[in-house]
Amino acid sequence: MANLLAPIVALAAWTHMMWFWMYATRIPAMRAARMRLDRDAPRGAQMATLPPAVRWKADNYNHLMEQPTVFYAVAIVAALADPDGTNQALAWAYVGLRVAHSLVQSLVNNIMLRFSVFA
Repeated sequence: MANLLAPIVALAAWTHMMWFWMYATRIPAMRAARMRLDRDAPRGAQMATLPPAVRWKADNYNHLMEQPTVFYAVAIVAALADPDGTNQALAWAYVGLRVAHSLVQSLVNNIMLRFSVFA
Protein backbone atom coordinates (compact mmCIF):
# COMPACT_ATOMS: atom_id res chain seq x y z
CA MET A 1 0.00 0.00 0.00
CA ALA A 2 2.81 2.43 0.85
CA ASN A 3 4.19 2.20 -2.71
CA LEU A 4 0.90 3.46 -4.12
CA LEU A 5 0.67 6.27 -1.60
CA ALA A 6 3.98 7.75 -2.77
CA PRO A 7 2.51 9.18 -6.02
CA ILE A 8 -0.30 10.75 -4.00
CA VAL A 9 2.20 12.47 -1.75
CA ALA A 10 4.30 13.46 -4.77
CA LEU A 11 1.37 15.16 -6.50
CA ALA A 12 0.40 16.93 -3.28
CA ALA A 13 4.02 18.12 -2.93
CA TRP A 14 4.02 19.31 -6.55
CA THR A 15 0.79 21.22 -5.88
CA HIS A 16 2.49 22.98 -2.98
CA MET A 17 5.47 23.80 -5.19
CA MET A 18 3.10 25.37 -7.72
CA TRP A 19 1.49 27.36 -4.87
CA PHE A 20 4.92 28.70 -3.91
CA TRP A 21 5.83 29.48 -7.56
CA MET A 22 2.49 31.24 -8.03
CA TYR A 23 3.11 33.60 -5.13
CA ALA A 24 6.83 33.98 -5.91
CA THR A 25 5.80 35.49 -9.26
CA ARG A 26 2.49 37.09 -8.33
CA ILE A 27 3.62 39.18 -5.36
CA PRO A 28 6.51 40.88 -7.22
CA ALA A 29 4.20 41.51 -10.20
CA MET A 30 1.60 43.07 -7.91
CA ARG A 31 4.27 45.28 -6.36
CA ALA A 32 5.64 46.28 -9.77
CA ALA A 33 2.12 47.24 -10.88
CA ARG A 34 1.61 49.11 -7.59
CA MET A 35 -1.64 47.21 -7.26
CA ARG A 36 -3.89 48.19 -4.40
CA LEU A 37 -6.10 45.26 -3.49
CA ASP A 38 -9.80 46.07 -3.62
CA ARG A 39 -12.06 43.69 -1.73
CA ASP A 40 -15.05 44.97 -3.71
CA ALA A 41 -13.55 44.20 -7.13
CA PRO A 42 -15.16 41.26 -8.92
CA ARG A 43 -13.34 37.96 -8.38
CA GLY A 44 -10.27 37.80 -10.59
CA ALA A 45 -10.64 41.30 -12.01
CA GLN A 46 -7.49 42.68 -10.43
CA MET A 47 -5.40 39.57 -11.09
CA ALA A 48 -6.46 39.75 -14.76
CA THR A 49 -4.39 42.93 -15.05
CA LEU A 50 -1.16 41.06 -14.26
CA PRO A 51 1.07 39.78 -17.09
CA PRO A 52 -0.05 36.49 -18.66
CA ALA A 53 3.09 34.59 -17.58
CA VAL A 54 2.24 35.45 -13.97
CA ARG A 55 -1.41 34.41 -14.34
CA TRP A 56 -0.47 31.05 -15.92
CA LYS A 57 0.95 29.81 -12.62
CA ALA A 58 -2.28 30.67 -10.78
CA ASP A 59 -4.34 29.04 -13.51
CA ASN A 60 -2.30 25.87 -13.19
CA TYR A 61 -2.55 25.88 -9.40
CA ASN A 62 -6.33 26.11 -9.77
CA HIS A 63 -6.25 23.17 -12.18
CA LEU A 64 -4.31 21.17 -9.59
CA MET A 65 -7.14 21.84 -7.13
CA GLU A 66 -9.77 20.55 -9.56
CA GLN A 67 -9.11 17.54 -11.80
CA PRO A 68 -6.59 15.63 -9.63
CA THR A 69 -9.19 15.19 -6.91
CA VAL A 70 -10.45 12.19 -8.90
CA PHE A 71 -6.89 10.83 -8.97
CA TYR A 72 -6.58 11.13 -5.20
CA ALA A 73 -9.81 9.22 -4.62
CA VAL A 74 -9.04 6.47 -7.13
CA ALA A 75 -5.43 6.07 -5.98
CA ILE A 76 -6.45 5.73 -2.34
CA VAL A 77 -9.08 3.12 -3.22
CA ALA A 78 -6.54 1.27 -5.40
CA ALA A 79 -4.00 1.36 -2.56
CA LEU A 80 -6.52 -0.20 -0.20
CA ALA A 81 -7.98 -2.69 -2.67
CA ASP A 82 -5.11 -3.93 -4.83
CA PRO A 83 -1.77 -2.11 -4.63
CA ASP A 84 -0.10 -3.99 -7.48
CA GLY A 85 2.66 -2.79 -9.79
CA THR A 86 0.26 -1.81 -12.56
CA ASN A 87 -1.66 0.60 -10.34
CA GLN A 88 1.59 2.06 -9.07
CA ALA A 89 2.92 2.56 -12.61
CA LEU A 90 -0.34 4.21 -13.68
CA ALA A 91 -0.29 6.49 -10.65
CA TRP A 92 3.29 7.59 -11.32
CA ALA A 93 2.47 8.13 -15.01
CA TYR A 94 -0.42 10.37 -14.00
CA VAL A 95 1.78 12.37 -11.64
CA GLY A 96 4.44 12.74 -14.34
CA LEU A 97 1.86 13.97 -16.84
CA ARG A 98 0.44 16.45 -14.32
CA VAL A 99 3.93 17.84 -13.67
CA ALA A 100 4.57 18.09 -17.42
CA HIS A 101 1.21 19.83 -17.87
CA SER A 102 2.11 22.28 -15.11
CA LEU A 103 5.44 23.11 -16.70
CA VAL A 104 3.92 23.60 -20.16
CA GLN A 105 1.14 25.81 -18.81
CA SER A 106 3.37 27.80 -16.48
CA LEU A 107 6.28 28.40 -18.85
CA VAL A 108 4.92 28.64 -22.42
CA ASN A 109 1.17 27.99 -22.18
CA ASN A 110 1.03 26.43 -25.64
CA ILE A 111 -2.59 25.31 -25.56
CA MET A 112 -2.32 22.46 -28.07
CA LEU A 113 0.76 21.02 -26.34
CA ARG A 114 -0.90 21.47 -22.97
CA PHE A 115 -4.02 19.69 -24.23
CA SER A 116 -1.94 16.82 -25.61
CA VAL A 117 -0.24 16.32 -22.24
CA PHE A 118 -3.55 16.64 -20.41
CA ALA A 119 -5.41 14.20 -22.67
